[in-house]
Amino acid sequence: MDIDMEQYDQLYRLYKSVDTTTLRGYQEFVDLFPPLSSTVALEQWETASERLDALKSDITAEFPGTGETYAEIAARLTRDEAFTALDLYSKYDRSVNVLVLDVDETLRSAGDTDNEIPRDTLYLLTQFHEAGVPIVVCTGQTLENVKGFMIQGLGNNLVSSGQMSIVYESGNGVFTPKHGEDTKRLLYERLDDAVVDVFETVRRRVLSEAPDAVGKRCHLQGNEFNVTLKPNAEVGSDNAVEIIDESLRYLCGLVGDAIAAQVDAEVEDPAGYARAYFSRDPEILDVLAAGDLSTDADIDDAPETFRDILERVDLGYYEGDAAELVSLELDKSAGVEEALDVLGIDDPFALVMGDSKSDLRVMRWVDDNDAGIAAAPAHSSPDVLDHVSSRDDLVYEAGDASTVLRTVYGISLVEQLDEQGE
Repeated sequence: MDIDMEQYDQLYRLYKSVDTTTLRGYQEFVDLFPPLSSTVALEQWETASERLDALKSDITAEFPGTGETYAEIAARLTRDEAFTALDLYSKYDRSVNVLVLDVDETLRSAGDTDNEIPRDTLYLLTQFHEAGVPIVVCTGQTLENVKGFMIQGLGNNLVSSGQMSIVYESGNGVFTPKHGEDTKRLLYERLDDAVVDVFETVRRRVLSEAPDAVGKRCHLQGNEFNVTLKPNAEVGSDNAVEIIDESLRYLCGLVGDAIAAQVDAEVEDPAGYARAYFSRDPEILDVLAAGDLSTDADIDDAPETFRDILERVDLGYYEGDAAELVSLELDKSAGVEEALDVLGIDDPFALVMGDSKSDLRVMRWVDDNDAGIAAAPAHSSPDVLDHVSSRDDLVYEAGDASTVLRTVYGISLVEQLDEQGE
């Protein structure tokens, strides 16, 4: 019989004959609530631990040769997660060897988890780390911000272990502790002077020349390279949405003016050309149209030198959160490639988790290179959801990234079953 069919039959028997709900409850209690100073708490933990071991021993006896692995599957995965893990292993014939994870609205969700990474998600990340799976955190945030909350959640030892890399500012830099001269790679230093000068011009002028509706209602994020406007209001609120929409309209025109100042040619309507170019993004088009700004300029009429720079930059729009200028030559996928190089992962098979267009570029990169699988929260941008749904449909509810992480952890357990059956 085909080994995969044997595993399907065995999994079916496992989840039919074992009270896995109770087993997972004990496992979660033991994992997430370790012994405390309280005598009562210690006794409760020890009782749960003994009961967990007894239930796992019963499974081990029921499945000779593979029982310990089946016990781990039953204790950590729901029935659906286990069968999804087996489906993924049957499809790809390998387990994940690196995690590539966005943070905001992916690992944590402001709406459902008070903007903290849930404890079970953090625990699963430590499990992957202990299993030797490197972690690449891939975010638009500044390095100092992401270092801070990752150390707070996972501990300095893990973050500084040499097996974790941080791709920050959506790919402008890569930070991988304990890798000598490669610990910090500044990708933006590789751009040519013309593009760098545009960013410097925009950064210098973006607040000093902003109308009151922008300059007094938002602030610059402390990036090393990207120019990111953040609202002086609660992220996602109606006020923040209004501020960021107005900031995007202003930033769009400012970028056109900055490029025109850089090129050696006369440009009649640089702001109009920029609006026409960036309005190819439907979300940006809607924001510009809501401000009664024309997007009808024919970009082909612009000087070639102007178009050359314009086509190398991009505007990021995150409703009620941020409007930013980024380089198309430095995106998350470029940062991830650098991180994998530093970590020495020559043959990656990654789990990519994210919710935005910048994450979609990484998902497409791994898809094009047969280098991984993708997952996304249900509130992700439509293009991200289309991509994820059309591949393996690893879509999860806000704040529930642990569902996917458990499933992917399960792939490695299924792989162990395959090896034990050889």
